[in-house]
Amino acid sequence: MTTPSARAFGTNLVAMPTPMHSDFSLDDAGITSLVKHLVDTGCDGVVVAGTTGESPTLSEDELVRLIELAVAAAAGRAKIVAGVGTNDTVSSVRRARLAAHAGADGLLVVTPYYSRPTQTGVVSHCSAIADSTDLPVMLYDVPHRTGLAMTPATLIELAGHPRILAVKDATGDIPRAMAIMATSTLEFYCGSDELNLPFLAAGAIGIVSVVGAVIAADEARLIAAVRTGDLVSARSVNAAIIETTAALNGAAPAPVTTKLALVELGVITSATVRPPLEQATGAEAALVLAALKSRVPASA
Repeated sequence: MTTPSARAFGTNLVAMPTPMHSDFSLDDAGITSLVKHLVDTGCDGVVVAGTTGESPTLSEDELVRLIELAVAAAAGRAKIVAGVGTNDTVSSVRRARLAAHAGADGLLVVTPYYSRPTQTGVVSHCSAIADSTDLPVMLYDVPHRTGLAMTPATLIELAGHPRILAVKDATGDIPRAMAIMATSTLEFYCGSDELNLPFLAAGAIGIVSVVGAVIAADEARLIAAVRTGDLVSARSVNAAIIETTAALNGAAPAPVTTKLALVELGVITSATVRPPLEQATGAEAALVLAALKSRVPASA
């Protein structure tokens, strides 16, 4: 197998919701429209079948279809990163191989949830997935969802794998991330939208964002400002998107809020989510729509 080059995922990534019809089937036209919207508004990477993409509800056939549509819509203008991690190593390896065959550019691998293996088990799980294809791997450390954090020692050990290049850090622990960045080659992506600015300033090379589905252009400006050392402009951009970030991440689960916002923007036609998620209540929808209407595009 070949060894992928570093920074293989882009820098301004969006955790894409999965458009669906009212009967819960995949909305092919909506997927295509959404990927084109994301790329046109500043994304250079799109994560499909992640948490925001309702990955636990997607079949393997749907995963393949979603990747194929995303790859075709992106047309080489952005990396397509497929969420393939589950709490079953054999299933995750199978999904990784399906993703590679479908044309994905990279893999997102979450810590095994519910099973809560030892850290040795986490290393074995992630390594088995990384060994199964030639694709670069981004780990996903999100203990508030999985009940299991990757320890710094585990992350540093996994960084030694030639295809494990990055981590989406949703721990919220910036000092911990800085310490790992200082002692490993692992590249960090912020996975908590409210912390994008401080994570980038601390050394993260990019973000994997929920709110980027709506404000990718602003986030591209934020990343560029931090990269050039213009923290005054970066703070200005960040201040302009705080309300939108809070609404999309706090009013209801991310698949619910982002689909609602994208329908309001005319990007997709249905805000359907699959059970056990439920459609937004009137109060939840009001928070999202108010944030959209009050938002003034940031400038940097």
